[in-house]
Amino acid sequence: MKSVLMPLRWVYSLYAFLSFVIIMLALFPFSIIASFFGRIKGGNMVMRLCMIWADAWFFVIGIRHRKIFEAPHDKKKAYIFVSNHISYLDAAMIPKAFRQPVRPLGKVEMSKVPVFGFFYRNAIVTVDRSSAANRANSVRILKSLISKGISVMVFPEGTFNMGPTPLKEFYDGAFRVAIETQTPVKPVLFLDAYRRMPHEGLFRMSPGRSRILYLEEIPVAGLTTADVPLLKEKVYRIMEQKLVEYGAGSRKSVVGSQ
Repeated sequence: MKSVLMPLRWVYSLYAFLSFVIIMLALFPFSIIASFFGRIKGGNMVMRLCMIWADAWFFVIGIRHRKIFEAPHDKKKAYIFVSNHISYLDAAMIPKAFRQPVRPLGKVEMSKVPVFGFFYRNAIVTVDRSSAANRANSVRILKSLISKGISVMVFPEGTFNMGPTPLKEFYDGAFRVAIETQTPVKPVLFLDAYRRMPHEGLFRMSPGRSRILYLEEIPVAGLTTADVPLLKEKVYRIMEQKLVEYGAGSRKSVVGSQ
């Protein structure tokens, strides 16, 4: 059966990549115009263009999007959003998930990709993890954005989870920023990104459902930097439990339920 489906996946993946590029090229001139409006207003405009791109792309490639709210979500409130990271599709999941002023934190290497990199540089906060000075500057930018009422979004695992566990070990950064700015943490889980686009191969995409799970916010009022390990562990356990509960606890369980 797999030998029959694999050529179909190659054809579908090629179609998905071509439509990805075509839609992005169609929006590229508008992103150039938006970039002249500055880091805040222009960045918000580019993020809205990314939302249009993600909506159009998911529609034409047959990915059915669904949001699940386990707790009410206030779009007018600034959060430190944290999400699991297991697929290249996460780049499109971000503008699908966050329909409010938000800036993701992402690797600086992606900004070098033609066209996509222009959107990337203007819509997110880049970080070079190999440079302590660059990491510190990225944190300063995140704090500045939060002070202006703009949420930030971080993958606390830092990179793809390629192991057997639901999550990789978390970095401290997101939780330290949350405490230092007294901004609540809100976990948002991408439950089907790996099903739709496994990171092992770019030509293994498939159409189908795409669920995003919004969990209850975790307050940080009164916490100090000494509480970073406890906050990080609390968020990790909550996200881990929910990934297992919704059948996205490991690559094996995901593949088994495709």
